[in-house]
Amino acid sequence: MLGLKLPTDPRWVNIVEKNIEEILTDHAYCEQKAASTAISLIIGFPEKSELVKEMTSLAREEMGHFNMVHDKILKRGWVLGRERKDEYVIELMKFFPKGGSRETHLVHKLLYAALIEARSCERFRLLSEEVNDAELAEFYKNLMVSEANHYTMFLKFARMYGNREEVDQKWQDLLEYEATLMQNLGKKETMHG
Repeated sequence: MLGLKLPTDPRWVNIVEKNIEEILTDHAYCEQKAASTAISLIIGFPEKSELVKEMTSLAREEMGHFNMVHDKILKRGWVLGRERKDEYVIELMKFFPKGGSRETHLVHKLLYAALIEARSCERFRLLSEEVNDAELAEFYKNLMVSEANHYTMFLKFARMYGNREEVDQKWQDLLEYEATLMQNLGKKETMHG
């Protein structure tokens, strides 16, 4: 359903289970960055009224998720750690060339966002099915549904604002590129790395 070309190695869950505090901190910042992305799309493309409306809701939802993850951290007697660099996102953002029209830039941002949400959804599914912590398994199962909706929303907007055939080709090319990135990731206690 997600179109990902390379699934996460299930052994990644073993790394997560040994580093729950680290994964929760990384996850909290992922939610905060997702809210920031929504806000940046509003700021960058205010004339796209439908996009602005959806991104307003998304920013609220993502900050709600941030709060939920933060509550999990506090409940376990921890504090939110420092933000880490997201190697996955840094490498992913190198795919599309810089420059181009505003519309092209928008489509690229939307495709990046769709893919990040798709990979998050896949990771949440894996955690919901494989993690031995029943509370976290349920938590990630609930978040997985939300992430799937985000992925399809971003893809829908990319197709709306760009040429459908070109957008679909770019999406497939981005998925192929992401699969090559994933060959070297999944070995750290981070949501995408």
